[in-house]
Amino acid sequence: MPDTLVLLTLLIAANGAPILVDDLLGRRWAWPVDGGLRWRDGRRLLGTSATWRGVIAAVVVTAGLAFLLGHGLGTGALIGLLAMLGDAASSFLKRRLGLEPGDAAFGLDQVPESLLPLVAVAADYGLGWVDVALLVAAFTVFDLLVSRVLYRFRLRKRPY
Repeated sequence: MPDTLVLLTLLIAANGAPILVDDLLGRRWAWPVDGGLRWRDGRRLLGTSATWRGVIAAVVVTAGLAFLLGHGLGTGALIGLLAMLGDAASSFLKRRLGLEPGDAAFGLDQVPESLLPLVAVAADYGLGWVDVALLVAAFTVFDLLVSRVLYRFRLRKRPY
């Protein structure tokens, strides 16, 4: 499997694992990353969707998948962790904009969680900025298309 396809697969796994775990476990063990803290605007730092369980799921699933694909546990764990860090940054910005957890924000929902891990591994995979941009675009298209499918199967609460 070409490295770009592996990286896209790992990004998808990192961002999909928390959704699947949420579907399997509901709110069980869904401790919020922000601990319920609020920013000076009175809104939650991240919201209820960003959970430690989701972070752990992203790191473990992505590390395991990377290992199975011959790319090392560390690479997968790093991609999973940075995808969740990007997702947290996106959640923080969405809360500041007054958007609720689950509200769509085109680009903001896809770019940080794909760009951050890709930039971190770009040198190891010989990726240039064009490669990174194309992978972010591919992840964005995939995310938008699959979100509708996940909604139909009731794995997402909204169709985007």
